[in-house]
Amino acid sequence: MLTPRLSVIIPASNEAEYIGDCLAALLASGPINAECIVVANGCRDATAEVARGYTAQAAAAGWALVILDLPQGGKPNALNAGDKIAKSPLRVYLDADVIVSPNLMVELIAALGGTAALYATGTAQIPRAKSAVTRSYARFWQRLPFATSSAPGYGLFATNAAGRARWGDFPAIISDDTFARLQFEPHERLQVPATYQWPMIEGFAALTRVRRRQDAGVTEVDRLFPGLLAREAKAPLGKARLLALALRDPVGFATYAAVSLAVRLKSGQDWTRGR
Repeated sequence: MLTPRLSVIIPASNEAEYIGDCLAALLASGPINAECIVVANGCRDATAEVARGYTAQAAAAGWALVILDLPQGGKPNALNAGDKIAKSPLRVYLDADVIVSPNLMVELIAALGGTAALYATGTAQIPRAKSAVTRSYARFWQRLPFATSSAPGYGLFATNAAGRARWGDFPAIISDDTFARLQFEPHERLQVPATYQWPMIEGFAALTRVRRRQDAGVTEVDRLFPGLLAREAKAPLGKARLLALALRDPVGFATYAAVSLAVRLKSGQDWTRGR
């Protein structure tokens, strides 16, 4: 059997509701000689069973589908378990609730060719949320410097062999995606045109929990890996730009500010799925 051109690793903890749509979209990429490794970790639902249900569809689409069902949870552990059995040096790390467009995997393979260390992602789109508060927050968030920077890689990132060699195992940290992205200088991070759908979590309380976890993850990276955040290279927000954004979307700004204030008022970290 030929070595796969691409290994897609999907860590999935209690994602039975989402993993099916994620796999169906991925397999629609066509017969590109690739493998998908779903790492169900610490699941209390049918994530692994739902994923196994796509075995025949994967074979028909020209994909190899492997399901790991680990008793312990933890995303870094799941990523490392997938890495250990992946057969291709070209790796894509994909969240279980992300929906990729049909051309994305092909474009990532093309972008990551050659011997230079590279990081790549697609063009993220946030689908319309059910709740008004999440719609307002997402609308404002998408105009902030991180979201508008090149190749932010939230929900999906990829690297070639030389790029993956820049670190060993994923460390046991909150923000694995930040850690991976900042292994690369800005000129080494690529964004291809093909899109993917990245849903934002619903509701004020959930947004606050996720935002608190995001902030804690960035603080942890800065503490454990000094100097790494200097590679972020996002444009500064600044008071003038913030004011312009607030005037353009006062409701979005008010929602974003309220979530930010709620994060500051409550200390501690509590986990929730999503971002």
